[in-house]
Amino acid sequence: MSKLHQDVLVHESSYIDENVTIGAGTKIWHFSHIMPNCDIGKGCSLGQNVVIGPNVTVGSRVKIQNNVSVYEGVTLEDDVFCGPSCVFTNVHNPRSEILRKDEYRRTNVRRGASIGANATIICGHDLGEYCFIAAGAVITKEVPAYALMAGTPARRIGWMSRAGGRLGDDLVCPIDGMAYRLTGPDTLEAIV
Repeated sequence: MSKLHQDVLVHESSYIDENVTIGAGTKIWHFSHIMPNCDIGKGCSLGQNVVIGPNVTVGSRVKIQNNVSVYEGVTLEDDVFCGPSCVFTNVHNPRSEILRKDEYRRTNVRRGASIGANATIICGHDLGEYCFIAAGAVITKEVPAYALMAGTPARRIGWMSRAGGRLGDDLVCPIDGMAYRLTGPDTLEAIV
């Protein structure tokens, strides 16, 4: 039996399978399907034609835009944004005639990460906290926290703040004034 909080909105065209937990304030829009054994947090918004699972965990306040499938092996932490038609994979070398369910590779999308429209995330690579994946980018390696990634294959072209502002040479967010510092050639942290 699924456990849906009373404040959950599920459009009548969507399906929720057994053993699913959905937190308060979550909205699931048209033609979506939540497969068995999924846990979706509070205050999420799942757009049209979204498929989750099976066996997927989605944190709280996650926004998943239209036409996104979050496959087994993918975990979305709190406050993640998935742009329209972004793609997650779960096997590196799929073939229709060969079953590879025992080869799924994990992908963890850390808190606050944003993935642009039509980006592709190749499985087995974690996306760091508050990173920003540009529209159409193809992620083929680990992504550091706060990294701004673009291209095919994607490479780091800069840094982004928690508030979503592109950081200049001074590493100060143009939106909220928060300062950051480099802690290595490819690592950044907020100065608290």
